[in-house]
Amino acid sequence: MTIAPVDCEIDPGTREAKDWVSILAEYREPSSLRSCIELCITIGPFVLFWVLAWWSLSYSYWLTLAISLFNAAFLLRLFAIQHDCGHGAFFKNRNVSDWLGRVIGVLTLTPYDVWRRSHSIHHSSSGNLGCRGIGDINTLTVAEYRDLSPMNRLVYRLYRNPIILFGLGPGYLFLVRNRIPLGFMAIGKYWLSAMCTNTGIFVGLAIIVYFGGLMPILLIFLPSTLLAATAGVWLFYVQHQFETTHWEADGDWQLHEAALQGSSHYIMPPVLQWFTANIGIHHVHHLYSRIPFYRLPEVLRDHDALAKSNRMTIRESLANARLHLWDEDTRKLLSFANARALYP
Repeated sequence: MTIAPVDCEIDPGTREAKDWVSILAEYREPSSLRSCIELCITIGPFVLFWVLAWWSLSYSYWLTLAISLFNAAFLLRLFAIQHDCGHGAFFKNRNVSDWLGRVIGVLTLTPYDVWRRSHSIHHSSSGNLGCRGIGDINTLTVAEYRDLSPMNRLVYRLYRNPIILFGLGPGYLFLVRNRIPLGFMAIGKYWLSAMCTNTGIFVGLAIIVYFGGLMPILLIFLPSTLLAATAGVWLFYVQHQFETTHWEADGDWQLHEAALQGSSHYIMPPVLQWFTANIGIHHVHHLYSRIPFYRLPEVLRDHDALAKSNRMTIRESLANARLHLWDEDTRKLLSFANARALYP
């Protein structure tokens, strides 16, 4: 699957990736009223469906499960709002955004300050072969993979297997790994962020068990959490893992070029675009992360070059799960089979 190249023309003269920054700055101001509305129409239904699912336990466990799985969409949207808070894009007041993000972090099982730091590293190093390992999907080059021992090759192949990456991985990430600030253990505020989030989660779960026993945990909390986590991991994957994505060695890497060329424009039906808070417009988000999610469609309406670049449909994105290794010679992400055929 090949994503359409970026249209780098302006009027139609040339436009470098960094030239978009001053243009996109016009969209950075959030509306407090709009942000409050977006929060209310997300947290309100989330709580309502939680209550409805709990009520349905007395009638049908299958109905409870169905409601819980549907509610995963609102939990995913809450994570997207937390994501905007982390970029300071949801409210003009950074403190308000941060505290909202910390509260939502209890619902999404994500320690806000830890995640914000790792995600900031992701934005500042995405596509840089010299800065991998924090806030990203581990990706090796063909040469690096060929230099591994057989055991380490097996470990990497298991890690990149869709069953692990999208099946077991999301549950491990949100239920286990997020409980400990790995990589930030020596920094007190990140440890505090993780422990305060854990405390909030455990208190909430204890209250649920006290009033409802284990069934609300098994049929409401876990299904909605795991489905939202899986959807979130998949979205993060396709945002940067595609055949013609962008990687450069540290000395040649450019921030804005990597943002524009190494991030996809994921085309989804309007309902999915709403539940994912426009995160599919990821190339614009990486170019200017301070733009509130509800203003990203404005950018595409006003700038046809961005609307047409890096487009990827859901059907096309499914092929990305077969891509595993970056080839520095062909400058493409390859499957293990393709890499073996090119370099026997």
